[in-house]
Amino acid sequence: MRRIAVLTSGGDSPGMNPAIRAVTRTALHSGCEVYGVFRGYAGLIQNDMRRLEYKDVGGIIQRGGTMLLTARSPEFMTPSGREKALENLRWHGIDGLVVIGGDGSLRGATKLEEEHDFPTICLPGTIDNDIYGTDMTIGADTALNTVLEAIDKIKDTASSHQRAFIIETMGRRSGYLALMGGLAGGAEAILIPEIPDTTIEEVVEVIRRSFRKGKTNCVIVVAEGAPLNAQAIQDHINAMVGEDTTFNLNFRTRATILGHIQRGGSPSAFDRTLATRLGCAAVEMLLCNKHGGLVGMQSRKITLTPYAEVLAHPKVLDAKLYELSKILDRY
Repeated sequence: MRRIAVLTSGGDSPGMNPAIRAVTRTALHSGCEVYGVFRGYAGLIQNDMRRLEYKDVGGIIQRGGTMLLTARSPEFMTPSGREKALENLRWHGIDGLVVIGGDGSLRGATKLEEEHDFPTICLPGTIDNDIYGTDMTIGADTALNTVLEAIDKIKDTASSHQRAFIIETMGRRSGYLALMGGLAGGAEAILIPEIPDTTIEEVVEVIRRSFRKGKTNCVIVVAEGAPLNAQAIQDHINAMVGEDTTFNLNFRTRATILGHIQRGGSPSAFDRTLATRLGCAAVEMLLCNKHGGLVGMQSRKITLTPYAEVLAHPKVLDAKLYELSKILDRY
């Protein structure tokens, strides 16, 4: 291969910049030209790309977000959109494409491989850590530490006011951030999409039990895709104030939705290292004519998992960790 392109797509995640840096410098070291595609698949369709040199990726390893920008592209999900993208790749003489992103980004790369036999390879860049074929995705560790820091700080004010707080994390289909953040932060209850049968009555009982045991605070962590969101829990419990002797005017709950703060920030050492190793491996695999799959880290080894296998297997949370969180709250 003489020329490799790299793009970031979908939601941004801390560590995308170190991945771009690793792809660019590894390719240049190997004698390849590198083109950066701006705004993901949308930029690929609009031919928004330029050549990258060593200096272009200098000083970005500590920066959150992505220097190549990102966007979602409904047009790319159409055959005509992918035709435009392919034409632009060929016009620039691109021989292979590195895609950094989540599930939707991976599906886009899969289409280029299946329909046009164009060499692509993916890096898992998402804070949700919900992609099969890798133990950790780029950005998940940084986002998790952001969640944990928020839990710790909210616990301080919860204790000061002797209140219950409901903290909502990102995760429409995956409860990774809520589960791991709640477990590490000592939450009294954790609600995740993977356990859809949690009721509001169970949440209320958790809060009652916490204060009966003499705790000065109670923290419930909820993934945004859980059956009950933070606002619904707050509204329900606050409506009970004055009607239930367990609750009084000093016992109103407060909901905190962390939102996009989880996406930003300087990537952790783990995410920088993971992104660097995977970015380097992606280029080396392309140069060896290995493509059509996800580059991941499994059991501390770099692996290449075919797209079909990745898409066929949803990543499953460790149910034992969820049970552990419930055990720890009982005492």
